[in-house]
Amino acid sequence: MTVENSATALSPISVRGGTLLAAAGVAAFSLTFPSTAWGLQSFGPWAFVALRTVLAALIALAFLLSRRVPVPARRHWGPLAAVAGGTVIGFPLLTTLALGTSSTSHAAVVVGLLPLTTAVYGAVRGHRSPSRTFWYGALAGAAVVIAFAVEQSGGALSTADLYLFGALLVCAAGYAEGGRLAREMPGWQVVGWALVACAPLAVAGGAVALAYEPVRLTAHGVVGLVWVAAGSTFCGLYVWYRGMAAIGVARASQLQLAQPLLTLVWSVLLLGERLSAVAVLCAAVVLVCITVTQRART
Repeated sequence: MTVENSATALSPISVRGGTLLAAAGVAAFSLTFPSTAWGLQSFGPWAFVALRTVLAALIALAFLLSRRVPVPARRHWGPLAAVAGGTVIGFPLLTTLALGTSSTSHAAVVVGLLPLTTAVYGAVRGHRSPSRTFWYGALAGAAVVIAFAVEQSGGALSTADLYLFGALLVCAAGYAEGGRLAREMPGWQVVGWALVACAPLAVAGGAVALAYEPVRLTAHGVVGLVWVAAGSTFCGLYVWYRGMAAIGVARASQLQLAQPLLTLVWSVLLLGERLSAVAVLCAAVVLVCITVTQRART
């Protein structure tokens, strides 16, 4: 039995509704870096990523089984592999490794550049291009975020930066392919099957990592792990892909221009990092760029 024969047909969503769903996903993602920083207080980076994947996969499997969702058609497994490799394994692993030596504010360069990279990938993959106004707004927003990240890091690149740029590339592909697939099957199923597919690898990797990396359980560490598994990885990706299916990959991706600034706010509130005047100015300019891209025809 394939997805087409199931009783889980997508109900139409308005542009406003799709925008709200995508924005909810961005809000969930904005907590990922601070939560990961908390999680690394208790777990090593490899164990942390494996455990978050296993927990999220268990949640996804419970939903899939309770709804008796059929296995996806063969043609869906290629895009699902891109989602799994990009958003379930690649991005979490590379950013977690980066956060071992980088601050959350510096790591925000990834989500600052991600909207532009996702839009480019989506345009090339879909053989179409958004309007010039859209690209002007997207490039301006990306330039502002890049300048902010470089200023915060003192203009020096490190091994953490290489991890972050690698995460940027794989996540853009995962977001774009997942957004396209979410037009044919519910977003939570896209995320769910991608997580389930990664579960065996995560279990094996977690067993090895836990044997070599120290574990020091703390309240912050456990909360951070639970949030990235349930909040960011499953619930966040569900509403994000559903929103992208409704309003398009390019337009939804530009909402993520606000994510680095939201992450900075959470970093202040949860991690005690200081928010500079430059960050406030950057937030204002990025919000203007978001307005431009959302009003542009795509």
